[in-house]
Amino acid sequence: MARRGRAAGGTATQARLAATARALREVVAHRELRRAEAAFALTITSETAFTVALGIVAFREGGAGAVGLVALLRTVPSALGSTVLTPFADRTRRELVLAVATLVRAAAVGAAALLFAAGAPAWTIYAAAIVATVGVTIFRPVHSALLPLLCAETTTLTSANVVRGMVEAAAMLAGPVLAGVLLALAGPTAVLMAAAFLAAATALPLLGIRSPAGRRPGPARVGTVLSEVGEGVRVVAQHRDLGMVFGLGFAQTIVRGALNVFIVVVAFDLLDRGDSAVAAFAAAVGLGGIFGSFGSSLLVGSRHLGKWLAIALVLWGGPIAVMGAAPAPAAVFALLMVVGLANAVIDVPLFTLPVRLVDDAVLARAFGLFEAMIALGVGLGSVASPVLIAIAGLRAALVVIGLLLPLLAVASWRALRALDGRLEVRDEEIRVLRAVGMLALLPVPAIEHLASRLHRRTLPAGERVFEQGDLGVSAFVIVGGTADVMGDGRLIARLGPGDAFGEIAVLQDVPRTAAVVADSDLDLFELDRDDLLEALGRHQPSADAAYAVVAGHLSNYRPATVGA
Repeated sequence: MARRGRAAGGTATQARLAATARALREVVAHRELRRAEAAFALTITSETAFTVALGIVAFREGGAGAVGLVALLRTVPSALGSTVLTPFADRTRRELVLAVATLVRAAAVGAAALLFAAGAPAWTIYAAAIVATVGVTIFRPVHSALLPLLCAETTTLTSANVVRGMVEAAAMLAGPVLAGVLLALAGPTAVLMAAAFLAAATALPLLGIRSPAGRRPGPARVGTVLSEVGEGVRVVAQHRDLGMVFGLGFAQTIVRGALNVFIVVVAFDLLDRGDSAVAAFAAAVGLGGIFGSFGSSLLVGSRHLGKWLAIALVLWGGPIAVMGAAPAPAAVFALLMVVGLANAVIDVPLFTLPVRLVDDAVLARAFGLFEAMIALGVGLGSVASPVLIAIAGLRAALVVIGLLLPLLAVASWRALRALDGRLEVRDEEIRVLRAVGMLALLPVPAIEHLASRLHRRTLPAGERVFEQGDLGVSAFVIVGGTADVMGDGRLIARLGPGDAFGEIAVLQDVPRTAAVVADSDLDLFELDRDDLLEALGRHQPSADAAYAVVAGHLSNYRPATVGA
């Protein structure tokens, strides 16, 4: 029996690995996704190199307190900028928003390099860094909202987020390594100039992306944008599951902000190493992320992302707590690799679960608020850690900050497992909707939203779903059973599982063109008219497919209620 169990487990793991490989190949082969991932790689490489150089500049100016203060000064304006500016991404093409943000960032980083080279006051360099940080803070939420538009399946979206985790891990290694080499050869100015060049290069792959077109709101006005910011805040505040996921992400970023300071202080004060140690420890996080990204690829198709979020929280904070008890260079490097591994894993649930919980109409705003929370969390951790170090000492501060995430993981375990259970039910609903031709191409946020709005109905054999001439307030998808379509008193068609009906009246805004009668006990999903029209209106290929289906039906049977 045990042998059979091990064989079954091995078969399941092999099947998951095969599915993961297929999904990853799909991402690489997908032109728009490939370009989006390349843009993300360039952005993170630029940002990590910039952060290493800026941390060294700040520490030389004023020690650990200056590192924390600069981080806070960067994050507060960027948090506000992210919240206010991301609504524009819900009103226009998201890839264009990304291109503009990255060009602004490139200009700001380039200005910081020139100011440092000219010996300008430190505050002018920090001001340029603030502008650069606003650009990168906008980048991630808009990029997170762009990926779902390029994916037709939830598994593809998970794969895209896994690949993005791999890309981020590699970039978090490449950026510090690049910074370390340039610091040794030419100093901080060369690092800042390289970061500016990489930021500017990010625009090239973005300009080759064309996200699916659909009806979008009109031009934004200041009042409209501010009201939409408020709407994004309300969505997060009123959605218990989303609030929990974002809250845990916020806690993780507090620890991340503290770690940014700890890396510099441990290198200079605790271990008495120099610039090279800062770059090496930052690279350790990236190196661990590379290993973690391969493990996170097994999350493709997983129905337990909530559980993995809790596990990643433990792996993120635990090594930092241990670091306080083992302050040796090799131990610190190894523990930071574990943090990097956890960072690769945690991004998959943090950026996949919200897509499954929020309508695409407010997705960029929700991610924008999350990015603002991330920025504030990093700032809070960055400014709190020097205070904690001054009060309790570096080693005690590492233990206190490190234990925060494991304790939160334990406290939220049951709620995260319950969320997994609810989304597992929705997976079955999505599977049924995907079988309908006009819905098969909908992006992930749209199909998720439709699944969350479904009404389930059961009817006994012989009962009528609706009569010919009734108002068309909804469409239906058959889950189980069969139904007869009766038009002008004659049988038009017999429908079974996976078939949709009622869409003609909804799309043409006419009375029901035929009656539908349950031929056997009938299990149905009912789609509200407004929800269906909104989903199709935001994705032109699906709208075209739906109207083609309607045209096909009317070519075979056209009652008097529909004009010629």
